[in-house]
Amino acid sequence: MTVEEHVQPTARAVPDDGAPGAAGTVLAAATAPAAAGTAVAEPAASGTALPLVDVTAYASTGVARYPVAPGYRVNVRTGPGTQYAVVRLLPYGVSVPVYCQKPGQTITGPYGTSNIWDCIAGGEFVSDAYVRTGSDGYIAPRCD
Repeated sequence: MTVEEHVQPTARAVPDDGAPGAAGTVLAAATAPAAAGTAVAEPAASGTALPLVDVTAYASTGVARYPVAPGYRVNVRTGPGTQYAVVRLLPYGVSVPVYCQKPGQTITGPYGTSNIWDCIAGGEFVSDAYVRTGSDGYIAPRCD
């Protein structure tokens, strides 16, 4: 069992991941954020560059947003498990879009135990156990 909200990476301010044009800051690890409508490449903590991710297509689809559990700051990762790099830390009280879902590492959180991971932007995943989707199963298409 992994408790995602207690991981506190080295922090710096980066753009918020809200809707296009949204303002604000979140704390992030020393890797690239991928805010809606942007393409980002920045050295990762290991010194390797992250790939460019264009999430403009995702931002224009009108996908429903779901709230992250109150009182939790959740790590956003590059894949469906804690072995994947943290790219940023979601702020308290945020809602996230769920574009697709993918099976991965089983995580226990405030909404139960689940192996489902939600894709919230191009190549960015959070455990479904921390997102109130209203279901213990899939609510979006499976990611390729």
